[in-house]
Amino acid sequence: MKPHRSPPVRSRRQATRREVARVYEILLRRQGHAGWWPGSSSFEIALGAILVQNTAWTNAAKALAVLRGRRLLSFRALDRLSAEDIAPLVRSSGTYRVKARRVRAFLDFLASSFGGRIAAMGRSTPSALREALLGVPGIGPETADSIALYAAGQPLFVIDAYTRRVFSRLGFIRGDESYDALQRFFTDRLRAEAPLFNDYHAQIVRLAKDHCRTRPLCHNCPLEAGCAKRGVG
Repeated sequence: MKPHRSPPVRSRRQATRREVARVYEILLRRQGHAGWWPGSSSFEIALGAILVQNTAWTNAAKALAVLRGRRLLSFRALDRLSAEDIAPLVRSSGTYRVKARRVRAFLDFLASSFGGRIAAMGRSTPSALREALLGVPGIGPETADSIALYAAGQPLFVIDAYTRRVFSRLGFIRGDESYDALQRFFTDRLRAEAPLFNDYHAQIVRLAKDHCRTRPLCHNCPLEAGCAKRGVG
């Protein structure tokens, strides 16, 4: 007997491609360009992607503000510190000792692989950069793709809880797919362009915060007319 496999939500691939593009067009027209990820430098953006793990952005932003106040938001400045030195500086980000070790591991990786320069990451292929980042202790797919896309400008679509929530409610996905399967869902249906991936994901984040919350505010949502509202009571 063949193992049971859940059927895809939609069988018409071309229609799904058009629909995915249409979602972005609607959000862009209603919300304008999102301008995400916040940060004054690529290095700060990369640090933010690590510090925001399992916490709210406001907590990560507080830790970045401390580093900024100490003039440590550069590779050269922060690389002088040990994980023990970094830990109290990023306390507001939660699990700060763990995150300090992850920051230190990322600094070591950046030094050994790219001479301490985020810009040098842009010369790698997206797949090679992703694989290298996934080899850094404490960096998983979402963090790796966030660093690659937002800091290094590589076309890797970021999948997060907001993406799962919005697109499962729309009826485009089940919502329990693997990270890589959901990433392929988008990369198979969109042009492989970093600015597009950047802003599309940012539009999803904004929509999820303003309308498609855990308890959704469907009234006046830009996507309400075409939303299947799966899982919405």
